Amino acid sequence: MRMIFVNLPVKDLEASKRFFNALGFPTNQQFTDDTAAAIVIEENISVMLLTHAKFAEFINGGIADASQGVSKLMCLSAASREEVDDLLAKAVANGGKAYRPAMDYGQMYGVSFQDPDGHVWEVMWMDPAMIDQAEIKRTAEALKQAEPA
Repeated sequence: MRMIFVNLPVKDLEASKRFFNALGFPTNQQFTDDTAAAIVIEENISVMLLTHAKFAEFINGGIADASQGVSKLMCLSAASREEVDDLLAKAVANGGKAYRPAMDYGQMYGVSFQDPDGHVWEVMWMDPAMIDQAEIKRTAEALKQAEPA
C-alpha cells in the first residue's frame, strides 16, 4: 500500500492542529509530539505539520514564507459541491482565508483557501460521470507492468 505524507512547516503547531481538526481531519497521536503532528486526511493521506525547527532538519536551505508567495497547491477532492462549500466555510471560520473566487466549470467545481500559515489548499468536486474509470484501470495496469521484477 502506498501512502503520501505532505510535510508543511508551521509557525504555531497547536493553532495549526486546531485548524485542521476543525476542518474534520483528526490528529494521529502515534506520530504527534511537541514538534510535529500527523493530520489524517484519508486512510493513505496525511499532512505532517512540523515546527520550523523540526522542518529545518529535513531540508537544505531556508524555509519559504508561504504567506509571501505560492510554491505549491494542495488539492483535495470532495464528494459534492456542498462539501466543497462546507470545507471552505470551516476553513474561514477557523482562521483560514478564502484565496480565489470559486471555480465553476459545470462538471467541476472548486474553491481555494489559505491555512493559517499561508499554504494554499484547493477543494474540488468532479462529476463522477466525467471520470473515465477504464482509463484509470489502464493506467494502473501500465504502472504494474512497468514495475521491476
